[in-house]
Amino acid sequence: MADQTLPIGGSIDVTLARPEARTALLEWLHGWVVTVDHKRLGILYIVYGIVFLLVGGVEALAIRLQLAWPDNHFLSPELYNEMFTMHGTTMVFLVGMTIVFGFANYLVPLMIGARDMAFPRLNAFSFWMTAFGGLLLYYSFIGGFGLYGMGAAPDVGWWAYAPLTAKAFSPGHATDYWALSLIVMGFGTLGTAINVIATTLSMRCKGMTLMRMPLFVWLMLVVSALTLVTITPLTAAQIMLTIDRYLGGHFFDTQAGGSAVVWMHFFWIFGHPEVYVLVLPAFGIASEVIPVFSRKAIFGYPAMVAASVGIAFVSLGVWAHHMFTVGMTSVGNTFFVLSTMLVGIPTGIKIFNWVATVWGGKIRFKTPMLFALAFVFQFLIAGLTGIMLSVAPWDWQLHNSYFVIAHFHYVLVGAIVFNIFAGIYYWYPKATGRMLSETLGKWHFWLFLIGFHITFDTMHYVGFLGMPRSIYTYEPDRGWNHLNLIISLGGLIQGIAVLIFAWNLIHSYLRGKRAGNDPWDAWTLEWSAPSPPPAYNFATDPEVHSRRPLWDLKHPEDPDWKYE
Repeated sequence: MADQTLPIGGSIDVTLARPEARTALLEWLHGWVVTVDHKRLGILYIVYGIVFLLVGGVEALAIRLQLAWPDNHFLSPELYNEMFTMHGTTMVFLVGMTIVFGFANYLVPLMIGARDMAFPRLNAFSFWMTAFGGLLLYYSFIGGFGLYGMGAAPDVGWWAYAPLTAKAFSPGHATDYWALSLIVMGFGTLGTAINVIATTLSMRCKGMTLMRMPLFVWLMLVVSALTLVTITPLTAAQIMLTIDRYLGGHFFDTQAGGSAVVWMHFFWIFGHPEVYVLVLPAFGIASEVIPVFSRKAIFGYPAMVAASVGIAFVSLGVWAHHMFTVGMTSVGNTFFVLSTMLVGIPTGIKIFNWVATVWGGKIRFKTPMLFALAFVFQFLIAGLTGIMLSVAPWDWQLHNSYFVIAHFHYVLVGAIVFNIFAGIYYWYPKATGRMLSETLGKWHFWLFLIGFHITFDTMHYVGFLGMPRSIYTYEPDRGWNHLNLIISLGGLIQGIAVLIFAWNLIHSYLRGKRAGNDPWDAWTLEWSAPSPPPAYNFATDPEVHSRRPLWDLKHPEDPDWKYE
């Protein structure tokens, strides 16, 4: 009954000297552990992801300290490979995936007027599978060589190309922990995706047709369908890898008749659509934040929905542009060049619609809007460099250089992380009942923006100069010395910004200004509920008549906002 008696954002007397306080604390913790409330599970996902954002950030700083000077020995070659692998795996699976599905858990039922997800117990099971998978991955630091040997994290890169994953090249159990953790997290992710689809299609309130749903809900519906397609080949590949390592399967062992390229196909059939699994929810966040702070409805709602579905469909046919350098046929190269260029069309539609929404609006430069506007510009750059890399001869020159590292960090950080921050600043008042500090928020934004561009703009240039990716160190006569130091300083600035963000979360939760139900004067259903919402979400089932139901209630005299 803890879910019904303790508020989501509530506080508790933790003076442990009194027995009743200790009992209350245990009941409070027990309520979070056994909860099936979608809002609490959403918060657990997001907090879990933020913790690993800090962990992955520390790993990134360790990598950049190693590369800040030539012939540096801050990390050993072995530890560098472990940091490299764990950073990539952490940021994709334990930060990106957990936070975007945390937003989906928290917001989808509230936005469609439902009282919970379609399958609450499956929802809880999915979170704990994901959480256990992450802990299993990091347990490799302790048990990588067994309980009686020195621990070792996986060191095969987050893509784990064969033959690096073979027993001969990767002894011990670190790679096994990597494979098993992704299998476990994959089942958790599939459960959440099924839940989001079922909830969205079957639990919308009266009057909420598919074309009246908030764009964030549309994007999560598309992402969940895409997840069902992409997680399964990854899970199959991990099972095949485990069979190779323990049962002599030789799926990826070229000396025994297997194929290392088959692993690459399996991995990137997951890996590239995974980029869209992460970035489409970021699009959804931007599509909610930008209209509210522009005081305009989103421009071209039907085109945005169609572009979202189009991106998901086309993304399933572009995976081998990661493999232009492995020797595919000219026909294969041509197909993946054209399909990669094709994905720029629906993406360009989205960028045009966001700009058109801002154009002529009464813009309020609050922290969520600052992050969302930075995202639009940075994602445009990321898309343009992606089109450059879609040209196979150009990719042959730059694929194994830091130019590619800069490109995908422009997507993963410049688009996804920036919009995650926008979403947290935007919906934090709803989840906790308190506002985040605007002063700290702007410090966070400007430091993170400056650090981001110092790091990744410079990284494009050092890639042009020929610096290979995934190297442990370099000679001082290559001309990269000062550029790498600048890149590392930019990473340090980003780290400081994230610490300010973490402090803002904690300080505002304890002492922040009371938010009220609708601090942004927004228009989707979640803002009609109390902050934080009660366990049942809505006392009576809502009924909607347009895409902006809360605006209809607040401004019944304004016909310009009445549209179907």
